[in-house]
Amino acid sequence: MTRLERATRDTFRSLRSRNYRLYFLAQVVSVSGTWMQAVAQAWLVLQLTGSGTLLGLTTGLQFLPILVAGPWAGVLADRVDKRRLLIATQSTAALLAVLLGALTAAGVVTLWMVLVLAFAFGCVVAVDNPARQSFVLEMTGPEDLPNAVTLNSVVINAARGIGPAIGGLLIATVGIAVCFLVNGASYLAVIAALVMMRPDELHLGKRASRGPKQLREGFTYVWGTSELRIPLLVMAAVGTFTYEFHVTLPLLAKYTFGGGALAYGGLTAVMGLGAVVGGLASARRSDASVRALLRSSWILGLLILATAFAPNLWSAIVILVLVGAASIRFIATANATLQLGAAPHMRGRVMALWSVAFLGSTPLGGPFIGWVGQTYGARGALVVGGVAALAASLLGYRALARHSQSAHLAPRHRRPAALAGVAFGMIRGLARPGVSRSRRRAPARDGSVRPRRHRPARRPADAAATPAHRPPA
Repeated sequence: MTRLERATRDTFRSLRSRNYRLYFLAQVVSVSGTWMQAVAQAWLVLQLTGSGTLLGLTTGLQFLPILVAGPWAGVLADRVDKRRLLIATQSTAALLAVLLGALTAAGVVTLWMVLVLAFAFGCVVAVDNPARQSFVLEMTGPEDLPNAVTLNSVVINAARGIGPAIGGLLIATVGIAVCFLVNGASYLAVIAALVMMRPDELHLGKRASRGPKQLREGFTYVWGTSELRIPLLVMAAVGTFTYEFHVTLPLLAKYTFGGGALAYGGLTAVMGLGAVVGGLASARRSDASVRALLRSSWILGLLILATAFAPNLWSAIVILVLVGAASIRFIATANATLQLGAAPHMRGRVMALWSVAFLGSTPLGGPFIGWVGQTYGARGALVVGGVAALAASLLGYRALARHSQSAHLAPRHRRPAALAGVAFGMIRGLARPGVSRSRRRAPARDGSVRPRRHRPARRPADAAATPAHRPPA
């Protein structure tokens, strides 16, 4: 086997699974349609209102259900058959896209209709996302999960290049409505792939039992596990302020550089192109760790700041290629870190919190970034996003260092207590009459001396073992 063949095999190794292969190919079609609709919806809102603030409000309203209902959707994903749940969500999303396309084609669409349908689509995504994220592991197994997550991100970002480019062309030639109708048809590919899968080849884990405290258990589990808590907090900051490209790129194309729909589609497309190249380059690696995530956040922040100070459209295009590569590295690393760090029966709830942190934060960040863009321009909005990513990385490193230091110092804290136990036991043994030195018991492993014919002395409280950072599953 040549080096090229070996590299190709390693890069696409998760496609050995027939089920994931079907899903992968269907995603290429469906996600391209989704990005096409994203471009069309943003451009439609700008045509109807001309307001960056209302554009941010539309984006925020679409992701509001993820913020509100995301955790409960994770509980649902842990309980039910994920494949059947995804068939239902994809079918509903297709109907909503066709409805928006029909209203736009008829010329009766208004802002409130777009807002209502955006909110309805967000409700579908709130249920779909945790099930879809955790379903990847069931298709591939844990060994190929990092590779599958990276390839899945490659598909999403390849679609970011294909969908907006086609969408911008369609908007400029035949109108916005066609984008929505094409997206509605694209969902059929995923529905067909899910129906054609072989359920007996899925890597099914233990399903969560029904109970009233499952949601609270999920929060407690994540907060007590630093390997999950730190990534989620970093992603919340990046999702709220940095990853608002639905708001910043239209403003950058139209108002900063004076372009039209083709310019906006081009900016989004080159960012997707960079993500594809970066994803394929990193698909062979399996560096799923908190430190890798923090490095990715730092690099992403620097590149977004560079975009904010780009002097013209062409320099922004070049920098956005690098932004795309950094963004896919950030998303794929975060996804794999969370999935591999979560217990199987908690994975749906963990990925639901991933959705809340990364996507559900948009209702908070979208309107704010839209207001910043309306008031200070797209460059000001990008500066806010870049600084947020840098700050999240620095605070994450600080939290990780504090956690590592406490874990490193824990044995030293136990040593004085153990020595005190030895000294106390020796004094007590010497003070007891009738007990010779030759018959005294040897110190126990924890340092305390156990008297004869008595139960072993209880270990001092200070010498107790450090509790595990991850609660029992």
